[in-house]
Amino acid sequence: MIQFLLNQELKTERSLNPNMTVLTYLREQAHKPGTKEGCASGDCGACTVVVGELHSDTDGEQTLRYRSLNSCLTFMASLHGKQLISVEDLKHQGQLHSVQKAMVECHGSQCGFCTPGFVMSLFALQKNSSEADAHQAHEALAGNLCRCTGYRPILAAAEQSCAQRLPDQFDQRQTQTVERLRAIAPAGTDELNDGEKRCFIPLTVADLADLYDSHPQARLLAGGTDLALEVTQFHKQLPVMIYVGHIDEMKGVKRFDDRLEIGAATPLTDCYAALKAEYPDFGELLQRFASLQIRNQGTLGGNIGNASPIGDSPPLLIALGAQIVLRKGNSQRTLALEDYFIDYKVTARQESEFIEKIIVPTATSRQTFRAYKVSKRLDDDISAVCAAFRLTLEDGVIREARIAFGGMAAIPKRAAACEQALIGQPWSHATVERACAALSEDFTPLSDFRASKEYRLLSAQNLLRKYFIELQTPAVPTRVTDYV
Repeated sequence: MIQFLLNQELKTERSLNPNMTVLTYLREQAHKPGTKEGCASGDCGACTVVVGELHSDTDGEQTLRYRSLNSCLTFMASLHGKQLISVEDLKHQGQLHSVQKAMVECHGSQCGFCTPGFVMSLFALQKNSSEADAHQAHEALAGNLCRCTGYRPILAAAEQSCAQRLPDQFDQRQTQTVERLRAIAPAGTDELNDGEKRCFIPLTVADLADLYDSHPQARLLAGGTDLALEVTQFHKQLPVMIYVGHIDEMKGVKRFDDRLEIGAATPLTDCYAALKAEYPDFGELLQRFASLQIRNQGTLGGNIGNASPIGDSPPLLIALGAQIVLRKGNSQRTLALEDYFIDYKVTARQESEFIEKIIVPTATSRQTFRAYKVSKRLDDDISAVCAAFRLTLEDGVIREARIAFGGMAAIPKRAAACEQALIGQPWSHATVERACAALSEDFTPLSDFRASKEYRLLSAQNLLRKYFIELQTPAVPTRVTDYV
C-alpha cells in the first residue's frame, strides 16, 4: 500500500501495477489529462509535474520542498509519503496561477501541447527562487522543448512570474500540508503490488539488504530515470522492484577532512553544492547533466550502477580516485570505482550486492582537476566524449596523473598509456604531444550516431591539449561547455 497527496486529496492505493508511471496514473486513473506525453523518455518535458516532500532545514525544522520531475519516468511507488501537483491544481477559485497568467500575458504558448510542462517547471522555479534570475530560468527550462514559439516569450514569462511572485494557495496551506505528510510518512517497509508484480519500499539499509538477499532478481529503483525506459521504451514488465528512495542512510553528503561520502540514493541535485565546492568543473558539468527534472530524480549511485559507457559522472570520479562501498547482507567491501566496470554493462557487483555510498577524495592544492564534455547540444544531451584530468605537479614535473574518458570504450576507462607518457616528465608542449599520441594505444573508439571513431579520438587528444593550455593561462576561465 502507498499513500500520497494528489494536490490536497489523500490517495491510498492498495492494488496497483508497480510498473505504472505517474503520467499514466494521472491520465488514466486520476482523469487529469493536462499532463502530456511527448517522448516517454524524459527528453521533452511535456509531462513535467511537481512533487512536494518533507525536508529538514539547517535548524531541523521540517518544511516543504518542491521539485520538478518527468512523470513519464516516475514509478508510482516513489510517491509514497509525498505530494503530487499537476497543472490542473494550479488554478484556484477560478483564477489562474501567476505562472499561468505570465504565460498568457507574455504570449508563451501556441499549440499548447508543451505548455503544461513549461508551466510546471515555472511553478517549481517560482517556489525555489527569491527573485528573477536569468541563469536559474535557463536551468529550470532546459528540459522543456517547444516547437512553436521559440523561447523568448517563455523566458519573459519566467522573469515576470518570479519578479511578481505573490503568495498562492500552496503557501497558505503549507502548515496543513506538512502535517498531512507527516501523518502518512512511511513507518516501516511497505509494498505496492497488483497480485503479480511487486515493489518493496524499505526504510533502512538493513531492510534493503535482507529484501535484496531474498529477491536477488529484483531491480533496484532509485530515481528510475534509466530503469523506467525499459517499461516506456522497450515495453518490458519488471516483476520485482525495490525502491530505495526512502532510505535516509543512503541519502545526503557528509564531508570529512579527506573525503566526501555521498549516499548512493542521493539525487544529483543534492550532490551539486558539495562537489562544486571541491571541484568547480564537476559542479559545472553536473549542470549539463541531462535536465533539471532528471537531476532532481536521478542519483549518483544510479549513474554508476547502470554501467553506461557514456555516463557523465564515472570518468570524473575515476580521475579523482573515487571508491564505492558495496554491501551484501551485513557485509561491506570497498572497491576503487575504476575496478567496478569490467565490460559493457558488466560490473564487479555480486548477486544481491548494491552500492551503498560513494567516497570522493577532497581536493588538495598540489593537484589540478579539469573536466570537459563534448556533445552536439549544450543542454540536456548525452556525451560523445567526456574527459577528466587530474595531475599532481611539483617544480614543473608531473608526479601523478589520473586521466579517464567516457564514450571512448565499452566502459568508462583510465588512459593508462597516456598517463605513463606524462608521469615523471616536464609539463611541456612536447610531453603533451607524446601523451596525445599514446591515447591511440589506450582507445579504439566506435563510430555511432553521436560521433565517428576518428572524431572521438581527435577530440580526446584536443581536450588534453586544452587542459594544458588552460593550466598555462590560469586567467582564462575554464569551461566544460564544449559542444559540436
